[in-house]
Amino acid sequence: AGHEGLLVPGSVQWMTAGRGVIHSEMPEQEDGVMEGFQLWLNLHSADKMQPPGYRDIPTEQIPEWQGDGATVRVIAGESHGVAGAVQRPTTLPLYLDIHLDAGARLAQPLPAGHNAFVYVYRGAVAIGDTAVPVQRMAILANTPGSDGVVIEAGAGAPARALLIAGAPLREAIAQHGPFVMNTRDQLVQAVHDFQAGRLA
Repeated sequence: AGHEGLLVPGSVQWMTAGRGVIHSEMPEQEDGVMEGFQLWLNLHSADKMQPPGYRDIPTEQIPEWQGDGATVRVIAGESHGVAGAVQRPTTLPLYLDIHLDAGARLAQPLPAGHNAFVYVYRGAVAIGDTAVPVQRMAILANTPGSDGVVIEAGAGAPARALLIAGAPLREAIAQHGPFVMNTRDQLVQAVHDFQAGRLA
């Protein structure tokens, strides 16, 4: 359709494929190492055929919470009373970019029943007695009665990590390439719609 957006360091692209969107991304390196993260969230079956949507969120529009040695960029969901740039019903995603000074710790509440993981992209952290080094993921136990997670940076260096959580859908998944539906028949129809140019 000719639409375009430009992402700069610290900004976020939030896209909802819905009944279909065709897009391309062309990274342009300026200097240093480029760090980019792409996360796909499944839509509830009732939401899969909604109109597609796209939003660029500049870094200055991402709310932050600051505590003792910790800064939390709240992309989606909520952290310590700060509502994120994105709110989504049904799955209620939590998407936090956590920056910790050396030795700092963050206690982050998590909704009961949410599945969650932490990905460390700079430095190293500890979650309880478990060390999580750089470029590693910790999948958090979904323990009944648990009220959250405590993430602590090592004493020698600052750390940065993503904390991602969401309510499980508990629905069947049929997936092929970028197409994600609930049944094989729906998946075949989605591919046919794409081939026929019927994506909106």
